[in-house]
Amino acid sequence: MRKLLLLVVLVLSCQVACAETVIKISHQGPANLETNIQHYFVNEFITRAQAKTNGSVTFEVYPDEQLGSEEQRMELIMKSGLNQPVADISSFNALGTVLPELYASAIPFMFHSYEAAHIFFDTSEYMAKLKALFRERTGCVMLEVVEEGGFLAFTNSKREIHSPKDFPGLKFRAMDEGQITIFNAFGASGTPIPWGELYMALKTGVVDGQMNPAFYVLLGSLPEVQKFMTLANIQYSDQFLIINGDLYDSLTDSERSALVEAAREANALTRTRIEAQDSEQVEECRKRGMQVYSPNAEEMREFREVGQPKYIEWLKGRLSDSQWLDMALRDSAEANAKVQ
Repeated sequence: MRKLLLLVVLVLSCQVACAETVIKISHQGPANLETNIQHYFVNEFITRAQAKTNGSVTFEVYPDEQLGSEEQRMELIMKSGLNQPVADISSFNALGTVLPELYASAIPFMFHSYEAAHIFFDTSEYMAKLKALFRERTGCVMLEVVEEGGFLAFTNSKREIHSPKDFPGLKFRAMDEGQITIFNAFGASGTPIPWGELYMALKTGVVDGQMNPAFYVLLGSLPEVQKFMTLANIQYSDQFLIINGDLYDSLTDSERSALVEAAREANALTRTRIEAQDSEQVEECRKRGMQVYSPNAEEMREFREVGQPKYIEWLKGRLSDSQWLDMALRDSAEANAKVQ
């Protein structure tokens, strides 16, 4: 009898061990909790997910693009089959290639505050339908829109920027075609330059400026090559926690719920940290010699009126259905109204 009981225990133990799911989760940048907010989010997410699943779901972290470039990781996650136990923190660059409708959430000067952006990304009809479209088109699941570094600011080495009239003649680094469109709307030029080459491009005058949250301005040592900063709340800085669909479907209902809850809780902590540090990081830019300017309400209105139409016109050429633009503009306006 004792041998039989021991055998049963061993079998049950084996079943528990065999039932454990190990997810490879990747992101850009170093495995540094202090300097890399992506790694901070991933760490908080994993801690909560493993606790909520009682260890039936565990994770292996692959920072510094160890599983490939953003585009390669996107392709990896989209492959079908349970032999792709992969999740990723993906940017607009990666998702925009398969989900151009996402760019409707990056219309410049769309959000008046962090609170409005949170309402939009957490509860809007636009985001609910976008997540459903992402699943239908790629087979992947978007678990969370992760705040990454606060609102983007303009910086440059030539002059103070108070309005669109201050842009003509300036050359800016752009992350994508959408940002080029924004600069062109103001009469400046935009050139795609990888992040790793940005500092030298600014130092040598290949470009005069760029746009990023203060966090990234400091991370890239840009105060050494940039003199002016304009806090224009250009775009909300976010990335996306996505996971292979077949893997997600293989989990139990409670495990899937645990991942959703863990992602939301980790994002809440990430938002609190980013927003608490943003003013400190702006002040640090000022201490390092940058002149920081906050546009008034009339100047922000001018930025929106000049910048938004050109961006919307560009985006219409990329979308087959204008409903995404209409929904994003409607839902963002409603979010702004809720926090006024």
